[in-house]
Amino acid sequence: MEGNSWGLAEGELSAAANGRSADWRTQLQPEARQMIVNKILETLKRHLPNSGPEDLNQLRNIGARFEERIFTQADNQSEYLRKISLKLLSMESKTQHSASINTSVSNNNNQNSTDPVFFFL
Repeated sequence: MEGNSWGLAEGELSAAANGRSADWRTQLQPEARQMIVNKILETLKRHLPNSGPEDLNQLRNIGARFEERIFTQADNQSEYLRKISLKLLSMESKTQHSASINTSVSNNNNQNSTDPVFFFL
């Protein structure tokens, strides 16, 4: 399982890659899904450092809804992991890019397209 930061068994990944993914959702353990939601939450928290305890619950719900949507839509486990990874990478790069452009802009409470939560809605 080296190099697999999602905590999934190699057999699960290779089965999906070989086209034997008709029942991939039933083979994915709830603990693995929770790890992915936690990863999404960590990413959101990293980009929203001023979020308080009440916001943490909201971020957790956003992460869980996003994971559920991708889990439902994906045709196989590889697509599921790819879509989530791409979204997280996209959020990282867009946030870094906007931060470098907007360093002199004051932080206001209005949500806009560069807000990390916006990427998951």
